[in-house]
Amino acid sequence: MKRALTIAGSDSGGGAGIQADLKTFAAHGVYGTSAITAVTAQNTLGVAGVHTVPAEFVTLQIETVASDIGCDAVKTGMLATAAIVEVVAAAVQALELPNLVVDPVMAAKGGDRLLDDDAVHAMRATLVGLAHVVTPNVPEAEMLADMTIRSLHDMREAARRILRLGPHAVIVKGGHLNGEDAIDLLLDRSGEVTLTAPRLRVRSTHGTGCTFAAAIAARLALGDSLDTAARGAKEYVGGAMAHGLDVGRGHQPLGHFWQRT
Repeated sequence: MKRALTIAGSDSGGGAGIQADLKTFAAHGVYGTSAITAVTAQNTLGVAGVHTVPAEFVTLQIETVASDIGCDAVKTGMLATAAIVEVVAAAVQALELPNLVVDPVMAAKGGDRLLDDDAVHAMRATLVGLAHVVTPNVPEAEMLADMTIRSLHDMREAARRILRLGPHAVIVKGGHLNGEDAIDLLLDRSGEVTLTAPRLRVRSTHGTGCTFAAAIAARLALGDSLDTAARGAKEYVGGAMAHGLDVGRGHQPLGHFWQRT
């Protein structure tokens, strides 16, 4: 069985973070393991508090999983602090962890900040360059690329700037922009691909970024090319949104097992 490791924060509401990642891995038939970077008090309405795990304990979790179970792909999510970003990057290099998908989680769906300024700098300097693919949404891409994004043209320029930080590829997700279609842009050194789907007007949007990146990681673990993995992940997220769960009073969670119903 293929295995995928998620390095991220937990979501006590269950719709995002570690919980969304593990559900996504399971839905793809991939055995999921985790290294928890932070515990959040969170629900569909927002984040009430964050308790960060010591950086050295994050390293211990990664080493312990990798030395016994191993992994065929790795996905990072909320990393919270510069120290955690740096130890995760060091572990990826030292353990030669494959197929790294970096979801640069910087804020929760409700707008709560989840990454401090030092951590953003550390991510740009150490982790992004190790990634097989980086998957920022528009606000995250603006921070990584240090520019404003208002159009597909801007997304393309931001992706070029992020690519210069060293990753194999970048996917800038365009869900925050206006338009009838939700357009994501995949860019690597061989060219670009646009991933387009009709924009869904639903409440079930909690954990979409986590789920998209986790689906890519799962599909890379299963042997898909990046292009195939990205297309499949977009289709999977769209289905999970359309089959969302009537849970909570805010941004509701996705139906991660929609393909099994």
